[in-house]
Amino acid sequence: MADETERPLRPLNADEEALVRSLARVIFVLPRNLDADLVREQRITLSEYLTLMHLSEAPGRHMRMSELAAACELSLSGMTRVVTRLEASGLVERVRCGEDARGWNAVLTDAGLDRLKGAWPTHLDGMRRYLLDHLEGMDLARLAQALQQVGGGGCRH
Repeated sequence: MADETERPLRPLNADEEALVRSLARVIFVLPRNLDADLVREQRITLSEYLTLMHLSEAPGRHMRMSELAAACELSLSGMTRVVTRLEASGLVERVRCGEDARGWNAVLTDAGLDRLKGAWPTHLDGMRRYLLDHLEGMDLARLAQALQQVGGGGCRH
């Protein structure tokens, strides 16, 4: 017997199918293209760029490692590897959390902020070229709202 909360299956129409397939492709291609541009032109990976970006936007330019990992959509071990590379380059420092001595904060250094500012034009150009230029004339606010609902838990089980 089917669970009463189960939604009936509805096949996708042609437009829905095209959207789902296109979105699946974008999820893989967009980050790959942005990463390739950043590595080629700036010698920094997309994960490193996003780490610096999130730290630059955080109060005091620091975040708890677990929060930074969540913001960058990485596992804690993946975030640790990224921060270790950035730390070796003097772009980030790791310090014990003041409120919890067991935890660690990643802190953006002045050199890290300068590095982010230098890489920003490459990232911006890629975002425009690979994504935004293709959405010209669309209601971007409405699209952003819909994607935030999808990404923010609107479709969780």
